[in-house]
Amino acid sequence: MSAPQKDSDILYRFTFDQTPIRGNTVHLNQSFAIALQNHDYTPALRVALGELMAAGMLLAATLKMNGALVLQIQGKGPLKLLVVECSRQQDQSDLTLRATAKFSDELTEGSLQEMIGDGHFVITLDPKDGGQGYQGVVPLEGGSISEILENYMRRSEQIETSIWLACDGQSAAGMLLQKLPDQQETDPDAWNRTNMLADTVQNQELLQLSTIELLNRLFHEEEVRLYEGQAVRFLCTCSRDNVSNMLRMMGEEEIKSIIEERGELEVHCDFCNQCYRFDKIDSEQLFVSEITIPGTQSRH
Repeated sequence: MSAPQKDSDILYRFTFDQTPIRGNTVHLNQSFAIALQNHDYTPALRVALGELMAAGMLLAATLKMNGALVLQIQGKGPLKLLVVECSRQQDQSDLTLRATAKFSDELTEGSLQEMIGDGHFVITLDPKDGGQGYQGVVPLEGGSISEILENYMRRSEQIETSIWLACDGQSAAGMLLQKLPDQQETDPDAWNRTNMLADTVQNQELLQLSTIELLNRLFHEEEVRLYEGQAVRFLCTCSRDNVSNMLRMMGEEEIKSIIEERGELEVHCDFCNQCYRFDKIDSEQLFVSEITIPGTQSRH
């Protein structure tokens, strides 16, 4: 029998029987490459974004909502901003992501702390099904993305969460364990034991092993139940209509002054680097009221 193939762009959920512990794994390959293909990021920045992308997917999978989870790390050092948006739509079975970063010319290779300096971690929930939105802002605590998120979950959400992340600049992967609160425990040592086993994982194992191989290697003496995987893909939701709506919010006078000064207005999407251009005629059309004549499809 041939060895199992490495997972690609897929998220798996699993549980430990007779315990309140659940987990996820994720592998990002093509989705990682597409998300960063139009950006000139340093190797260290690619690793940081890859880890945050994997972490975002792991956390999004624990939420029972249709909409977007946005993770932001805001810094005062040469790395100003890391943003990852992970989404799940009600009419789609797969998960989508996009990511971007902002940095100054002084950015060089270094640790995450050296690149960010002092900063904040921001998590935003944006439900698309009419649910209540949420945003939390906390100081950065931890020297790695996994430590920052673990501290946030433990202190702000009061949920014991452990996260392991890996990125080699070409792909990213991660694993999450979470202890569900207010559930009966028949094995009080299960959380400590599973974490000790998971702590033995190596970065190359996260990146190269399939989820089945990984769980068998780490938890071969535990009763693990693995569920059907979900595909992950890159998706940018920018569009000319969305950009037009943003420009309308700026106001007609400001848009007019920009066009008069530059001849046209350019808007680049930070995520996919798509460029939207508006000339004088386009900008005037932004503020023309559409009037539909009853019984026709004509607009004036």
